[in-house]
Amino acid sequence: MTHDDIDIIGKNVKDMYGTFMGKVIGTITDIDGSIQSVGVDCGSQGLQQIQYEQLVVQSNVVIFIPKWRLDSQRLLREKQLTLRRLKALIDIVSENDDMKADAEIIHEKYKSKLASLDEAEQQIKAKLEARLTELDEQLKSTKMLLFDAKVQYKSNEISDNTFETVKTCSAELIEHVTHETAEISNVKRRIADLDAEVLNITAPPQKHLQESAVSYLDNSEPQKVQSILPEAPTEPITYSAVPFIAESLPTIPEPPKQVKTATSHNEDDWLARMEAQ
Repeated sequence: MTHDDIDIIGKNVKDMYGTFMGKVIGTITDIDGSIQSVGVDCGSQGLQQIQYEQLVVQSNVVIFIPKWRLDSQRLLREKQLTLRRLKALIDIVSENDDMKADAEIIHEKYKSKLASLDEAEQQIKAKLEARLTELDEQLKSTKMLLFDAKVQYKSNEISDNTFETVKTCSAELIEHVTHETAEISNVKRRIADLDAEVLNITAPPQKHLQESAVSYLDNSEPQKVQSILPEAPTEPITYSAVPFIAESLPTIPEPPKQVKTATSHNEDDWLARMEAQ
């Protein structure tokens, strides 16, 4: 058993945010004596084998680092280094065109490295989204437990001390979930910033596109614009006589004739005949 085994066995294991996970009960070592994984007794969850690279051994406790955090840090570190080297290579070529042929081989090497990092990045993004889903479920469950404890306290089912314990533990867990969620969001933002930076370096410069467009316009034949208006004809214009056909026009109906009323003389005769009857 190595000295590292003696220092780690029997210590409590906590996560980055102080939550107790379990106790180290043993290790699995390689043929050279280096630790590969650590066995942690997690109570009802049983024995958990954790990779040694995910643990930070301190004087009185062992700190557990999530796998997604190690993978994302490794990705960010490698991608930032590759970008810095690409920028340095571009600066060298811009200062000395004679080295362009030699730099082409290294340039392809870095581009291949970025392509491989893109594949790893997709896997890390999937892990981050899965972890965010888990944290959201934990947050909902914690709030539900806290609310149920309030109901039990109001109905005099639990004591004041019990309710305060539930509130304290719930607040610690909610703080844990909030910190880890914020850290994952920060990692996603840093990955997006690096993606934008890679796109700016690998994409063709806009200046060349503009120059090619200008050269195309210069080579194209200019269109001739007629600026002189046509002159008016000097010879008299003859018009063919077309007979006017009245039947072709619509006929307007005449207004109805006014019906003349009978004369007053006839009206007097009519009255006389009526009186005679």
